[in-house]
Amino acid sequence: MKRFFDLILTIPALLLLWPVLLILGLLVRIKLGSPVLFRQTRPGLHGKPFQIIKFRTMRDAFNPDGTLLPDCDRLTPFGRFLRSTSLDELPELINVLKGEMSLVGPRPLLMQYLERYSPLQARRNEVIPGITGWAQVNGRNALSWNDKFALDVWYVDNQSGMLDLKILWLTIGSILKPNDVCQPGHATMEEFMGNNDPEN
Repeated sequence: MKRFFDLILTIPALLLLWPVLLILGLLVRIKLGSPVLFRQTRPGLHGKPFQIIKFRTMRDAFNPDGTLLPDCDRLTPFGRFLRSTSLDELPELINVLKGEMSLVGPRPLLMQYLERYSPLQARRNEVIPGITGWAQVNGRNALSWNDKFALDVWYVDNQSGMLDLKILWLTIGSILKPNDVCQPGHATMEEFMGNNDPEN
């Protein structure tokens, strides 16, 4: 039922939003250059890798030694706008169409985090990752990692069609009032380095 729910919402959304996707793609190309789309390997259901697709929000900028500058130095005002409105996430509808993601579920993080999770935190990978989720409508990047993972696991244990509808509705509100896009003191979210507390 969840897959059917994803498809009956995603297919019409892609048909309606393709002009928006085209315009955003052109703006990204003009303001940030190529590539327009950001692709990165992320863990899906049970940690199976897939390529997430998003609009690019950062410019290429390097230190004299050739290493990339920190995110805060590469994230442009236009990129911040895309992130605060979640417009950079729209291409992930293609991931949903392919069955790699769901509309609702824990956000897919980085592959290197898999080995850093506690057994409890690793339960977030028991469901298909989502474009939006319970943690996103309850604080987003303003949350600590422990709080975010606790909300993800709560979703795994309590998921239902009604809960997904509630999360989608709350997501619309969070987009209209863009808060908590960045963790305090960081351009996005600080790296998760692991947690030795077995209760988290």
